[in-house]
Amino acid sequence: MTTTALSRPLSAEELQRFGAELDALRARHVADLGEKDARYIRRIVAAVRYTEAAGRALLFFGLFAPAWVLGTLLLGLSKILENMELGHNVMHGQYDWMRDPTLDGKTYEWDIVGTSDNWRKTHNFKHHTYTNVRGMDDDIGYGLLRLFPEQKWKPFYLAQPLIAVVFALLFQWGVAIQELRIGRWWHGKMSAAELREKFRPVGRKMRRQLLKDYVLFPLLAGPFWMPVLLGNFVANGLRNLWTYMIIFCGHFTANAEVFPKSVLDNETRGHWYLRQLRGSSNLKGGPLFHILSGNLSHQIEHHLFPDIPARRYAEMAPVVREICARYGQHYNTGSLASQFGQVVWRILRHALPSRPRAAAPLALDGAQPVAA
Repeated sequence: MTTTALSRPLSAEELQRFGAELDALRARHVADLGEKDARYIRRIVAAVRYTEAAGRALLFFGLFAPAWVLGTLLLGLSKILENMELGHNVMHGQYDWMRDPTLDGKTYEWDIVGTSDNWRKTHNFKHHTYTNVRGMDDDIGYGLLRLFPEQKWKPFYLAQPLIAVVFALLFQWGVAIQELRIGRWWHGKMSAAELREKFRPVGRKMRRQLLKDYVLFPLLAGPFWMPVLLGNFVANGLRNLWTYMIIFCGHFTANAEVFPKSVLDNETRGHWYLRQLRGSSNLKGGPLFHILSGNLSHQIEHHLFPDIPARRYAEMAPVVREICARYGQHYNTGSLASQFGQVVWRILRHALPSRPRAAAPLALDGAQPVAA
């Protein structure tokens, strides 16, 4: 069942009020930005640095199993924090108001093999502008997976349960090549010269990351290079698996929807908010869980307010949920186990052949909900 079936249609007047209430919520938090937000993100920066330093130091003593395990976990924690709560949120411009060049969303470079410039294009612009619009949002299956019945089935998708596992293990590499649009080259729509030109900055970033984690730090460890190399490898893998799970739970649960391009015709602010709501899913958890997820456990609030500091989403979420309840709109939330179980079911179910279903428009102005 889709959120369209779980939510009631809105009249044009209701939709306008719905958007106005969410605009007002955003405005209240923008007006309140200040020292608490600045202090928070600086603490996250410090946490990233200290956990990385402690993790790498312990890996130098990695011949001792407890030191290796603790060092790997601390390094993995640092990479997760940097990727989720620091890099991703800073690149959304959430802290541009601080005028701190190290936290500038337009220039921040994060600790993965993908370039920040490509991420700002594929994620900040394409995904957050055209969220779940088929043919516009490349994050719908990432060009590899069929996750919605609206996607046309191909024999290739029979392998997607295995492909999904490989993608999870190598998630940062998938992010790195997403904007290269290799499929266009494969189908003859892009020349090899164009692909090489697009790959140059990505290749430089890949080399830098590989040299840092798998050459420089192992060499610094001297005869203990092997535990350091393995620790870096596992820490990167932990970060890949965690980010994959959080991101997929925020977008591909049972009630998440995709939309036809026609929803963009004369789209109002209220329409845009409604599309963000119906294409997103939240995760329940405590404060530490929310921090480790980059507060993408509040994916609904993030899609509604991507440039608001993510630490505020927990405070905004009850208000958003109350607004949704008053307007009869489904607020999709659940435990990590429940939401990820739904993601796994989507991966398995839509690997099998079925006739593609037309993407349903938003049910508005008295239109009847569409059953799944």
